[in-house]
Amino acid sequence: MEENIHAGHRERMRERFIHDKGFENFEDHQILELLLFYSKTRGDTNPLAHELLDQFGSLKGVLEARPEQLMQVNGIGEQQATLISMVVPLTRVWHRCAMTEPQKIGNSREAENYCLSILAGERTERFYVISLNAKCNVLGRRKISEGSFSEVSASPRMVMETALNYNAHSVLLCHNHPGGTCAPSPEDISSTIQLQRLLNGVGILVLDHIIVAGDRTYSMIQHGDIDYRIKGR
Repeated sequence: MEENIHAGHRERMRERFIHDKGFENFEDHQILELLLFYSKTRGDTNPLAHELLDQFGSLKGVLEARPEQLMQVNGIGEQQATLISMVVPLTRVWHRCAMTEPQKIGNSREAENYCLSILAGERTERFYVISLNAKCNVLGRRKISEGSFSEVSASPRMVMETALNYNAHSVLLCHNHPGGTCAPSPEDISSTIQLQRLLNGVGILVLDHIIVAGDRTYSMIQHGDIDYRIKGR
């Protein structure tokens, strides 16, 4: 009888998701319940969904948790942890597939959205150079390094090579602060100015440096930390 009740609940949840075309009217624990249906074929996943939210503080915290962290929760095995930890990386893949190159980045909001599509949910700090032509169409992007931005910018050869290899008219820089604030450190700003002067010296503009933290972004241009018109020295 209990299994029949759970089976009926699962079917109603699936039908609701299909009818609503998504999770807009779902509560956070219900989203996890439905997700866990596909790794726990029997039983009530509601208590486990609540336990995950209690452990990690929010749905965002659950989805960004590492598999080994998830498996510390009673009832979460390797299969459940793998399924949950796939969600955020799968979202990034979707963003990449949805973007048709060359994509035009015509304003700060488009620049921030582009950088979010690359870095949202990343657990390690990464630094990218996005090369653009004179019409602000994306020529390509390259992950320069993983690690702190200050370490990356201390050796700017790869940044220069990337921009020159794409024959870029301008570049957009971006990196992330996993689990932290999106505000730049003094080192972030000084390193960006150094890169900007280097690139401007060969006629390549730095349009902006976007920092991503979770689903938030910070534009150094918009906050006046850098000026794209700076000249090489």
